[in-house]
Amino acid sequence: MPLSRVAVRLLAIFAVFSGTVRPLQIPVTPTAPQPAHRAAETTPPTVPGNEHALEAADLEAFFDGILPLQLERNDIAGASVLVMQNGNVLLKKGYGYADEKTNKPVNPDTTIFRLASISKLFTWVSVMQLEEQGKLDLDTDINHYLDFQIAPAFGKPIALRNLMTHTGGFEEESNDIIFTDPKKVVSLRDFLIQNQPKRLFPPGTVPAYSNYGVGLASYIVQRVSGMPFEQYVQDHVFAPLGMTHSTFYQPPPKALASSPSEGYRDDTQKPPVGFEIFNPVGAGGLSSTAADMGRFGTALLQGGELDGQRILKPETLAAMWTPQFRASDQMPPIAMGFYETWRNHLRWIGHEGDLIAFHSLFFVEPTEKLVLFVSYNSAGGGDSKPRPEIINMFTDRYFPGDMKQSFVSLSRQELDAIKGRYQSTRRADSTHLALANLFDQHSADVNKAGILHVEDFKDLRDHAIKWKPIGNDLWQEVDGQRRLFAIRDSSGKVIRLAYDFPGVQAQRVPWYENSHFVLSADGCSLAVLACVILASLSRTARRIFLKRPRPSPQPGTRWLPFVTQAAAWVWVTMLVSILTFFAMRGDHLMPPTPAWDKYMLLIDVVTAFAMLLSFFAILSGIRIWRRPETRHITRLKYSLVALACVFLCWFAIHWNLLGPVHRI
Repeated sequence: MPLSRVAVRLLAIFAVFSGTVRPLQIPVTPTAPQPAHRAAETTPPTVPGNEHALEAADLEAFFDGILPLQLERNDIAGASVLVMQNGNVLLKKGYGYADEKTNKPVNPDTTIFRLASISKLFTWVSVMQLEEQGKLDLDTDINHYLDFQIAPAFGKPIALRNLMTHTGGFEEESNDIIFTDPKKVVSLRDFLIQNQPKRLFPPGTVPAYSNYGVGLASYIVQRVSGMPFEQYVQDHVFAPLGMTHSTFYQPPPKALASSPSEGYRDDTQKPPVGFEIFNPVGAGGLSSTAADMGRFGTALLQGGELDGQRILKPETLAAMWTPQFRASDQMPPIAMGFYETWRNHLRWIGHEGDLIAFHSLFFVEPTEKLVLFVSYNSAGGGDSKPRPEIINMFTDRYFPGDMKQSFVSLSRQELDAIKGRYQSTRRADSTHLALANLFDQHSADVNKAGILHVEDFKDLRDHAIKWKPIGNDLWQEVDGQRRLFAIRDSSGKVIRLAYDFPGVQAQRVPWYENSHFVLSADGCSLAVLACVILASLSRTARRIFLKRPRPSPQPGTRWLPFVTQAAAWVWVTMLVSILTFFAMRGDHLMPPTPAWDKYMLLIDVVTAFAMLLSFFAILSGIRIWRRPETRHITRLKYSLVALACVFLCWFAIHWNLLGPVHRI
């Protein structure tokens, strides 16, 4: 398996499990430079098309054309779809199977899908209900509401408003988040205490999408309301809205036990995954149907009320949809838990969600009073195409606009300022999985024609996306609508990039963490040690098969070959084994669980042993120069081995190959 595929296995934690799979993105600054040519901007940008009437017959023909194709192309067992406008159901339909083994069809009224991060919207509705009652303050230190403490950092407390906008500053926490065995699940409180992540950024400054942060909010709801989070949402959201097939209990209660769809990995002919239990519950534990999500969406569009039952005041909901954080007024913002997606003149607001098997989208459009919900029950639904195809093609078909792209000319200095290598702000720097950051970097480069390319960013046709400037620091996809905004520090240097999803940004990588440099140096170091191994094997083979005598060591170097050979064997064997292991078993190990602990302990022990041997190899590389009787080529060999060991020791420490077993 190629190294890039290994990286995908490692990065699956960061970008898939109950998260929104989006390109790298950048934090929002309170004030952003204004584009030079405002006439060149359209907010949001639009594309041309022939408008179709948004009516039931046309909608069904549209989805009947695209959904079966997606199921076949991406090996998806089934999907559930809902489209509403002005409170009226225009399309509610199931496609494919909820259970491939029994050919049980998807029923949009009763087949429960796991909605992952769409759960977050219900957590924030619950928070705002308590805020309406005066029991919560969005700008108070969250430690005030907890019975344990969030460790201090950066001299500034975290508030609920920070958690809502994913600007709490937490690094990615992926340990113990998904189980299929209920006996292995710990309580919400214990999970939050045992897995408290480090902080990467000061609160309110840089978005770093965080399931842990939303988990804290769900525990605060539990603490302040005095009832389990699952029961609170049942009593205060699901029951009032008549969402009879929705629950946060994992697995569902007996009354709904037969309703959940099976979920599948990347081969629907293999056994299903099983019911995915997500921790923390408020970040990804929701189970629901298309019909129930339609009721929730309608309540949102009606100011928080449905059938005489109110879950939020109109002014509270309006505040929740007010932009809170973004890089520029020309970029989609994140509000209080909801984020915007722009297409043509529409501003979709809602959330997407991903587990191992289930991948969903839920958006409402306040101006046109639309509700759009789609959920897939197989890993293929999490591919980069199905959901963007739905929302883009739907919007272009029924709400087309005139595309007006007017690019501007910038100086070469301005164009080159964006060039560099970037990594996601949604990452873990202090855990064993920090190694995955090396494979989550993307180069931004501007060619002679002034066109920007960001490595690995492709459109729905798998073509590399071309970006051109439409203002100072503002770029737009050529013949498309996605945008990119460059964020600068006080000295004017571009330090981050913001993309259309406002919950994550891309941060410029320092030279010593640049994957090109690190992996090249790592490869050279391993090559040096591999030469030591090959030389050792060659000498052994000559002695055994050619009966040649062991050569006499040079004066004072008798112990040196053993140390260098041992260090070489341990380093090469360990690093190659780690990559091979993840390449062969990665699909079955993600996300991390306590089953990883024995592997992490083994890596710690072997790394510590390799570093001990490296110490002596480094020492030998220094002492060899004190022996004038040794040959220059011998000194060079031992020096190269010493340098290789120095780098690998730094590599092991900096990228956390050696670290606490439970920090994954």
